Amino acid sequence: MADNDYDPAGSTQMFRAFVDETPAPQSPGSVSTYGRSSGNRTGTIALIAVIGLVVLGGVIWLAVK
Repeated sequence: MADNDYDPAGSTQMFRAFVDETPAPQSPGSVSTYGRSSGNRTGTIALIAVIGLVVLGGVIWLAVK
């Protein structure tokens, strides 16, 4: 017997509602692991850029050699 009231997108909608919730406010001094800090992201991007430049320099050096 088929269930005519079944909503196949229902679980997706509930998941999106859960993900889109804003985090609860925390007391001052507590540690939050929700999300990333922008300082960590900036350091990662800088590290990737430096590694890219080193690799590019190595490729150019090998091409000229």
